[in-house]
Amino acid sequence: MKKLYSLVIPLYNEEQVIHECIKRVTDVMKDKDFDYEVIFVNDGSKDATETIVKQYCAEDAHLKLISFSRNFGHQTAITAGMDHSAGDAVIVMDADLQDPPEVVLQMIEKYEEGYDVVYAVRSKRKGETFFKKFTAKVFYRFLKSMCEVDIPVDTGDFRLISRQVCDVLKGLTERNRYVRGLVSWVGFKQTGIYYEREERFAGETKYPLKKMLKLSMDGITSFSTKPLKLTKWIGLVTTASGFIYLLVVIIQRLMGIRLQNGWIPAVIAILIVGGIQLIMSGINGEYIARIFDESKNRPLYIIREKVNMDE
Repeated sequence: MKKLYSLVIPLYNEEQVIHECIKRVTDVMKDKDFDYEVIFVNDGSKDATETIVKQYCAEDAHLKLISFSRNFGHQTAITAGMDHSAGDAVIVMDADLQDPPEVVLQMIEKYEEGYDVVYAVRSKRKGETFFKKFTAKVFYRFLKSMCEVDIPVDTGDFRLISRQVCDVLKGLTERNRYVRGLVSWVGFKQTGIYYEREERFAGETKYPLKKMLKLSMDGITSFSTKPLKLTKWIGLVTTASGFIYLLVVIIQRLMGIRLQNGWIPAVIAILIVGGIQLIMSGINGEYIARIFDESKNRPLYIIREKVNMDE
């Protein structure tokens, strides 16, 4: 019996790239000694993306579509695709063709060697600004240093996971999802392959700075408590500094040293201490907000329509 591989491709306003994406994915997957399905997850697109995919689905039963009732986010779209996949292994990739579909075959080779997770490591990033490359490099290494889980650096969501790993991930229902971190957290036998990330085929990135910061915060708060512990040490250092300064003042008074009076040092001290307190409150607030999010127990996503999907 042929193995079945599921490709999960989230979509958000991808009408400029979807034709080429379907063509290249189909060329890579067809006429092989395995079967395949391509699950497109329409994450509330406002352009013609959904209409175009439906047309292709009518012509090819390998292509399937899940449409959300609104935009729920990239990581949630990936989760929905995994939830509805039927393959022996699931491959996640983006539609913009920065992740070359041809690399999927290398992932399948590694999977057939016995690996449960095959993640793609970016050896080169084409068509990206110096700022984007620099911030990405810093973030991945900062996240690795902050987290208790070993999350490989220079990797995105472009990866293959086995059916066993996929089934485990289905049981993880947290709302502020960082899928690549969850895949690392579950463990199993993992390996990486290197590839050159291509320039976006067309259109604009769906991860501007604001969304990148949100994803970064999700990654840190989901897999690290170090920021919370850091606030404790900052508080201790600030308090100790205050007592040391008080001790210095007392000693100077006892020695008869005349102190320079003025409001500027007092204002500076108040601003510094107040700023530290606000930062610590903000860090605590990020964690509390996520607790509040989880406590509501709402569904991760709402599906409006399915095409070519078996019920």
